[in-house]
Amino acid sequence: MNNTAGQSDVNLNRRALLKNAALASAGTVFAALATEGCADMPRMSVAATIPAPKARETIRVGFVGVGGMGTGHVNNLLKIEGVELKAVCDIVPEKAARVQEMCAKAGKPKPTAYTKGPEDFRRLCAQEELDLVYTATPWEWHVPVCVAALKAGKHAATEVPASLTIEGCWELVETAEKVGKHAVMMENCCYDRSELMIMNMVRKGLFGELLHAECGYMHDLRGIKFSGGGEGLWRRVHAMKTDANLYPTHGLGPVAQYMNINRGDRFDFLVSMSGPSKGLQAYAAEHLPADDPRRKEKYLLGDVNSTLIKTVKGLTILLQHDTNLPRPYSRLLVVQGTKGIFRGFPDQIHLEGRTEGHDWEPADKYRAEFDHPLWKTMQDRSKGAGHGGMDFIEDFRLIRALRTGQYPDQDVYDAAAWSAPVELTARSVANRSRPADFPDFTRGRWKTTPPMGILEA
Repeated sequence: MNNTAGQSDVNLNRRALLKNAALASAGTVFAALATEGCADMPRMSVAATIPAPKARETIRVGFVGVGGMGTGHVNNLLKIEGVELKAVCDIVPEKAARVQEMCAKAGKPKPTAYTKGPEDFRRLCAQEELDLVYTATPWEWHVPVCVAALKAGKHAATEVPASLTIEGCWELVETAEKVGKHAVMMENCCYDRSELMIMNMVRKGLFGELLHAECGYMHDLRGIKFSGGGEGLWRRVHAMKTDANLYPTHGLGPVAQYMNINRGDRFDFLVSMSGPSKGLQAYAAEHLPADDPRRKEKYLLGDVNSTLIKTVKGLTILLQHDTNLPRPYSRLLVVQGTKGIFRGFPDQIHLEGRTEGHDWEPADKYRAEFDHPLWKTMQDRSKGAGHGGMDFIEDFRLIRALRTGQYPDQDVYDAAAWSAPVELTARSVANRSRPADFPDFTRGRWKTTPPMGILEA
């Protein structure tokens, strides 16, 4: 699964592309930090808590970046009761116009278009009366868009990862706390059928006490990275500058929820290593014309990055990233406890006292009994939406929380913790796989924050 960015297009202007390259070069900064042994400075708490959102019958939305993923979110929002799409921003005017026509066809007013360059989202945030600003832009724009929205008094929602840097994670946390608004990372994989079923089984104690998990993002993106538009214009740039796990949240988000990360436990430290960088070079040599300048590009990103994370309470997680080699799609997904184990792709399960011998059973055998209530309620309504329906469920849950004045399923501390491995893995890889510590973005609140369940529609 890939995050198709809204602000990317074959017509991406030179200024934006150069900024992408400059920001992607943060990988060299990560390496310097690791080599010098610099530690993160402690942060002071700005606010005791971020309050629950004030309930509103209609949620007024501005959307920044309406390429593939952004358009998918817009489609969902047009089908969810209580949503008014008031503004849309993209550096490609035709994309903003397309969203305006989508709204018109749905019988809704056309949103105001903001198309005056890469930073026109600032004007949108300042001028529009909104409750929520979404962004589905290239990665390095996620923090600037969210911070602009928060400072303008709006809640913010971003595609994944929320930030490429620890400093960006802190900026999200501290700004959200200061203004008392929510910044949510839209991790759709938390709402997939299997991930939800595991959550239900974990909460019911079927796996016993959780001890270990494995997760990741394994997706052959070579064709996308060398495409003429969309993510091909910016995602490949990151591979030139940074050796790390660039996309940790699809696998890590659901596992963090199972393990009550930030709600009774937290990530403590990680160690990370990458293998050689060969896949993109081989693909370019085989598929690009001899005179294509991309054949001369140099890549730093190791084709397979493997990371071990340990939590404060001693649980372990294997997190992997693999997007430059030929392979079937997988998020790996292993959850192991004292009474059983689940492994995904394909979904299999072994439960002590239920499974005979030492064999695996198809997980489908358990769906009738343990399918999550949220999935059972939403599966018909979410049919046809992106990524098997989970995109619709995540959008529905966020809008519902804002309309009813409830805390979102994921919060800014989750966004920070799940995104932090981008920089931390770069540090560890650059420093001979030495440990890199996770900041405590909650400043100790993880000890008293109760575990969270996603239980209803």
